Amino acid sequence: MTAADASKPVHRVLLVDDQRLVAEVVRRMLARHADIVFEYCQDAAAAPAAAADFRPTVILQDLVMEDADGLEMVRRYRSQPASADVPVIMLSATAEAAIKAELLESGANDYLVKPPNEVELLARLRVHSDAYLRLLERNTAFAALEKERTKSERLLLNILPTAIAERLKNGERTIAESYPAVTVLFTDLCGFTTFSQHVSAHDLVGLLDDIFSLFDTLASAHGIEKIKTIGDAYMAVAGLPVPRSDHAEAVADMALGLQAAFRRLMDDRGLDMKVRIGIHSGPVVAGVIGRHKFIYDLWGDTVNIASRMESHGEPSLIHVSQATRDLLEGRYRFTDRGELPVKGKGMMRTAFLDGRA
Repeated sequence: MTAADASKPVHRVLLVDDQRLVAEVVRRMLARHADIVFEYCQDAAAAPAAAADFRPTVILQDLVMEDADGLEMVRRYRSQPASADVPVIMLSATAEAAIKAELLESGANDYLVKPPNEVELLARLRVHSDAYLRLLERNTAFAALEKERTKSERLLLNILPTAIAERLKNGERTIAESYPAVTVLFTDLCGFTTFSQHVSAHDLVGLLDDIFSLFDTLASAHGIEKIKTIGDAYMAVAGLPVPRSDHAEAVADMALGLQAAFRRLMDDRGLDMKVRIGIHSGPVVAGVIGRHKFIYDLWGDTVNIASRMESHGEPSLIHVSQATRDLLEGRYRFTDRGELPVKGKGMMRTAFLDGRA
């Protein structure tokens, strides 16, 4: 066989006919052609299973059999996924136009009088088989495209809020909005820099993955959007892109859960690392930047103050601004910290969040 022959499509032909003589005639016609693989089934009841096992690219079906007629056989092939789209060429001793029309209406693809002429048989087989093979190629390409599309959407949802991802998919080029009331949370891992100097890169990244996966789980449980991680810092917000009146409460509950869960994780690992948490509430601007690598980010004084609450806080404690405390007052317990100088903001009254009231 030449290289050109090897590149030709292979046509898999299943003949279903209860007359062995017809089957032998067809087999001899097709045996001389290297691009055709032939299979014969004499029993109509076994034909659908034979089609599922053999995976033909075209079926030659006798119109009249002892235990089934051709119309019923076409319906059987169409009812199972393995042969639902496989072309069916009917074989009959008559060429009446009414019968041809009925067969085509029932789902058959073509019609030949038997015994068939070899040249015509080969031409019909190859035309229908080629069409089916092209259909399979398109379906395979579409499935691969759909798989990649699903993968891309999943990746998009990993980096953007669902509502924002949908807007980008719908063609919006610029997404930027103001939100009058949100609560922003920042965390920082105290002792992480020292820890990173004494472990392998694999162990370092593995620990960060465990920690931030824990944070992500808590954020999801409280309906809070993770914005990003920067080194060993973590940023999240409640109240956008879908506004909510309980944004401060959601972040407070997440922070308390995070505080306890992080302590358990460090105890389990035998590590002395601590987490410092800062929270502030107020207005922000949020939007998507980038064309090839998207990022959904926040801007404004609220973000800066939340970051200052973290950096001016204490290890293992949740440091909140007066604005956030005002939103939570009466439902949570606080330890007043009084006024302290905050970089870029002057003196600010702050407190530590201790728990629910």
